[in-house]
Amino acid sequence: MKIGQIVGAWGIRGQVKVEPLTEFADRFKIGTRLRLGGHWVTVEDFSVHKGRPLLKLSGVDDMNAAEALQWQYLELEDAPPVELEEDEYLSEDLIGMQVTTTAGEQLGRVDRVLPYPAHDVLQVGEILIPAVKQFVKKVDLKARRIEVELIEGMR
Repeated sequence: MKIGQIVGAWGIRGQVKVEPLTEFADRFKIGTRLRLGGHWVTVEDFSVHKGRPLLKLSGVDDMNAAEALQWQYLELEDAPPVELEEDEYLSEDLIGMQVTTTAGEQLGRVDRVLPYPAHDVLQVGEILIPAVKQFVKKVDLKARRIEVELIEGMR
C-alpha cells in the first residue's frame, strides 16, 4: 500500500519531504520498514514541517541521495487495520461511491476527498460537499452510496 511520495530533499543529512497518501501519520513512525524503489528502508527519524512528514531513511545519508529519491513512492507491506468510530470512514473507501440527495436526485460519484483543516470535503464533479453531518446524512459502505442534503448555492 502506497503511503507517501517523496517530493524533495530536506537539509544536508539526507532527510526527505513526503506528501502523505495516508491519513495516519503513525505509519511513518520511527522503526517502520518501508518499501522504496524495490528495496526496504527503515524510518530512522520522523518529524513534521508545514504539514508534511520529514523522514530520515536508512541508507539515505546526504542531500544528493535524498534528491535522487524525488517522486518515488514509500510503501507499507501490510498496513494494520485502523480502528474507526461508528461515523468515521477512510477517504479511500468513499472514492467512487454514488452520491444522491435525500430527495433521490443522482449527483454522481465521489471523485476525491479533499483534506481541509476544519473537515474533509467530498468532490462530486463540480460540487463540493463538506463531510459533516449537516450535509452528509447517510453513508452505506456495503451499497456504496452516500446520501446528502444540499443547501442553496452548493451546485
